[in-house]
Amino acid sequence: MTANKRIVLSSDHAALQTRQAIAEHIAALGWEVVDIGPTTTESTHYPIHGKAAAERVASGDCGLGIILCGTGQGIMMAANKVQGIRCGACCDTFSARMIRQHNDANMLALGVRVTGEGLALDIVDAFLNAEFEGGRHATRVDMIEAS
Repeated sequence: MTANKRIVLSSDHAALQTRQAIAEHIAALGWEVVDIGPTTTESTHYPIHGKAAAERVASGDCGLGIILCGTGQGIMMAANKVQGIRCGACCDTFSARMIRQHNDANMLALGVRVTGEGLALDIVDAFLNAEFEGGRHATRVDMIEAS
């Protein structure tokens, strides 16, 4: 389990409602939620929000991050530009568990136009409950970090 129980959430305008549902869900699980996403559905740009959340994780202010946009792909790409971030876009629970266990992912990206709210919450649970396995996977994570 991540020692830092602060988790940053951000999204673009399209994902406001799902982000709020996730925030409530993970707060009920005992996480301190740092929600930096937009507060209205006025059009905004996902790269700004992905980078801002990633910087919170990379600095150590937050242990993990969850970011959302229409597909999860664009905001994930923006987050992964920040040194030290390993973010995966997931639309199923198996992938969410594996990015933590095998890739030591510190951020999860979700697409609200790909997954419904119920599935998104299940994916979040899989991500949060998984732990990095280390071993041979640590070598591979070190290779990612070195590139």
